[in-house]
Amino acid sequence: MSVRDLPLLEVRDLAKSYGDLQALKPTGFDLWPGEVLAIVGESGSGKTTLLSCLAGHVPADGGSVRFRLRNGEDVDLLQMAEAERRLLARTEFGLVHQNPRDGLRLNISAGGNIGERLMAVGWRHFGRIRAEALAWLDRVEIDRSRVDDLPRAFSGGMQQRLQIARNLVTRPRLVLMDEPTGGLDVSVQARLLDLLRRLVAELDLAVVIVTHDLAVARLLSHRMLVMRRGQVVEQGLTDRVLDDPQHPYSQLLVSSILAA
Repeated sequence: MSVRDLPLLEVRDLAKSYGDLQALKPTGFDLWPGEVLAIVGESGSGKTTLLSCLAGHVPADGGSVRFRLRNGEDVDLLQMAEAERRLLARTEFGLVHQNPRDGLRLNISAGGNIGERLMAVGWRHFGRIRAEALAWLDRVEIDRSRVDDLPRAFSGGMQQRLQIARNLVTRPRLVLMDEPTGGLDVSVQARLLDLLRRLVAELDLAVVIVTHDLAVARLLSHRMLVMRRGQVVEQGLTDRVLDDPQHPYSQLLVSSILAA
């Protein structure tokens, strides 16, 4: 049995509370290599808390998040030492923030943002690093003449594309995305979504994407989790959930979009 025949990520009974507020009730799912999973729901549904626990930014109260390494072994991310987790984050994970300024170093150049991640995994030859940075600027449709410009001089859409390049340059197998098209106008969103679809397919990425936009979920994801008040109320193939929702809350979400 090959690694591709097993889940890349196995989440079991992941939970998080803030005082008396149970922001995330025990939640579980599997994510397979090359699969895109959308987590949808209104504000306060728990989807961002779930993503934050997966990313290690918020400590979970319980459960397990097992990640399968390239050699077929699996590790529980919640039980790893911080140094081990940081190393894994540089080599195996990517995290795309809603606000690209949260995922970029604004005081170093566009090329430096991409090259910094390469240096973190051992690249040392400046010429090779710069060439790879230029190649990735091409890949995310940023003019390579901007390689030495600071990200603060870029538009919001360009900053988001640069953040994507910074994350994907080390060829991670798992990428977490938090509302990657949020705050962008419709034409910029469309261009970014086309780019994400292409890169996900080309790099065979497994992706967990949090979004309130069901159109984004339909375009990008294979499967979907619908969350309400900290728990998953429905899950399944994206087209099935959107075309024939079973839970009343899912039906409300879909009908509100159709009526908009």
